[in-house]
Amino acid sequence: MDLKDLLKDAKKYLDKEIEICGWVRNHRPQKEFGFIALNDGTTQNGIQVVYDTSLDNFSDIAKLLVGCSLKIEGKLVKSEGKDDYEIKASEITLLGSCPEDYPIQPKRHTREFLRENLYLRPRTNLFTAVFRIRSLAAFAIHKFFNENNFVYVHTPIITANDCEGAGEMFQVTTLDLKRVNGKPDYSKDFFGKVASLTVSGQLHVEPFAMNYKKVYTFGPTFRAENSNTKTHASEFWMIEPEMAFTDLNGDMEVMEKMLKYVISYVLENGQEEMQFLDNFVEKGLIDKLTKLVNSKFTRITHEECIKILKESKQKWEFEPEYGEDIAKEHEKYITEYFNGPVFIYDWPKDIKAFYMKQNPDGKTVAAVDLEVPGAGELMGGSQREEDYDKLVKRMEELNMNKDELEWYINLRKFGGCVHSGFGMGFERLLIYITGVDNIRDVIPYPRTPKNCEY
Repeated sequence: MDLKDLLKDAKKYLDKEIEICGWVRNHRPQKEFGFIALNDGTTQNGIQVVYDTSLDNFSDIAKLLVGCSLKIEGKLVKSEGKDDYEIKASEITLLGSCPEDYPIQPKRHTREFLRENLYLRPRTNLFTAVFRIRSLAAFAIHKFFNENNFVYVHTPIITANDCEGAGEMFQVTTLDLKRVNGKPDYSKDFFGKVASLTVSGQLHVEPFAMNYKKVYTFGPTFRAENSNTKTHASEFWMIEPEMAFTDLNGDMEVMEKMLKYVISYVLENGQEEMQFLDNFVEKGLIDKLTKLVNSKFTRITHEECIKILKESKQKWEFEPEYGEDIAKEHEKYITEYFNGPVFIYDWPKDIKAFYMKQNPDGKTVAAVDLEVPGAGELMGGSQREEDYDKLVKRMEELNMNKDELEWYINLRKFGGCVHSGFGMGFERLLIYITGVDNIRDVIPYPRTPKNCEY
């Protein structure tokens, strides 16, 4: 049985014979008895197994090393002087041995060391917590959308479109580029044209919103951006909902509801893991997240934001300017100023994507970023331009190839409507929820520049 189920109904199994399998996390053998910290991966803390000389193979058990896998048979009993439970073993069977040079010993390892042993790091307390929180958060996202009548759409990973227009895409090819002289002839490639790994599923999910009303995609995306910061990776996961008959205000409402729902779900269903992270990674983490769930999300325009920053009399490394993006220091200040999460909307047109709804002022678009205390930007979204002529004109201004996106433009002709959506990097959310500040440590197998191990 699973250890989690055993401990959940401990009173039911108290003083009864049980059987459980797991791995040795720690072992303290003594002359006539010993203690094994055992975990089967279903709980954060595991359970203590007590054995003594009544076992026929006592001397062999006493030699077992950290990392071994075992089958334990015995009784679940109350720990002496504690409210916890332990197993009094009647039989211990070695299932898989482990050598003395096993890298994951019961001591603190640096995260750098653990990145060099990626395939073993889930066995540590830190990554046991982090990757279970990742699982819980992913489930909560699907649960939220399912409960709110969204349809889950699997958008393609291989695409011919650059949604963000930045050109930082990984090409997919079967051509032997070592033998290509000059420019490759992509007409002879597998797809007969240039193909790349997707940077976003947004363009592909929008057509489904024109039938199902509310849809979302949640999957891997790729950026060939040569950046080595703590918050950038070449492969990461994105949550991208799209909603018909929804303007920017409705977009912000869903962004807020989803974030609060997911965090609440994790706090409720990952209590052991969150307490561990609060104790050993970020003090006050649970209070920070609880405060966000109970916060009122402020809404201000980009112009109002810049005005507040300029009138703050702060000394900035990067001076805030109207018509320009804001820096990390500005994001930090604005969330502290309002003492909570802040939606900044109506951004300058020239720094935002082509598909965003153009406002009547001709200078801004109906775009929004959500800034949260301690992390800065967590989500970004917009009302999409539903006017066919305006969208085409904007693409012409940016010298975009309209033919390649004719199918996307045509959505405006074939029963188009007001619609909006947003995107959230899943790992950015996990950094915020776990307090682990490096994206490499919230992805099982991180892909970064010059790093593609395993």
